[in-house]
Amino acid sequence: MSRINLRSIRACLAIAFAIAFAAPALADWIPSDGHKMHYPQLPNPTGWDVNATWPKVLADDWRCTETGPVSDIHFWFSFRQGQPVPIGSVHLSIHSDVPATPTSFSRPGDLLWQRDLLPTQLAILYPWGTGNQGWYDPNTGIYNPNDHSVFGEINIRNLDNPFIQQVNNIYWLDISVRLADGTFGQIGWKTSLNHFNDDAVWGDYNAAGGVDVWHELRDPITGESLDLAFVITTVPEPGTLTLLGAGAIALAGAAWRRKKVV
Repeated sequence: MSRINLRSIRACLAIAFAIAFAAPALADWIPSDGHKMHYPQLPNPTGWDVNATWPKVLADDWRCTETGPVSDIHFWFSFRQGQPVPIGSVHLSIHSDVPATPTSFSRPGDLLWQRDLLPTQLAILYPWGTGNQGWYDPNTGIYNPNDHSVFGEINIRNLDNPFIQQVNNIYWLDISVRLADGTFGQIGWKTSLNHFNDDAVWGDYNAAGGVDVWHELRDPITGESLDLAFVITTVPEPGTLTLLGAGAIALAGAAWRRKKVV
């Protein structure tokens, strides 16, 4: 497939999602963009999507490898049963680490930074990839190994007043997604191919905006530890995709190769 056609397909896919969700289309993360964490936790295309719909909150830890601002965050997601619903906002927070002990797993500690981001502040690429993926809600214990086949990526770039991380420290990234008012559905944070340190965790926000109890996140079938798919980048990605018009949506194909948008 030619470079021009690849660029056209990727642009059209971004346009389709932007029109449906009123979000701008920006360049997504690829490995050559670098990272400032232990390593990128890449999405498992045949893994689980864990319910992250407000008031549910999921969290995973990372080790800082470069002191500086956490201004670019990327994470992968899916909709339950593959049914897209409009996003109202994404709540992000960063916490200190409560290390594991012989009797307790590690978990988020003190709140260090938080932000609520509107759809206009998110660069959403959907679809980003495909695979036979499961859905898991740890609150109810309900899971479906064959729930959907498409997943996407949410890119958060150039955050104002970002958190400043310190090299070698362990931090936790917490994510919870609110749906647009009057809409129904669920959004899941995708599990990762990579494992770092301890399990990811899940909880529920209380009326005061805190989490009373954290729980380890484990595979509902095997009981194995689960981590979540995200990356904190070292530099902003170049440029943005230009919206070409609604008529270009028809060009968006189901099969496409991963290429950097330039």
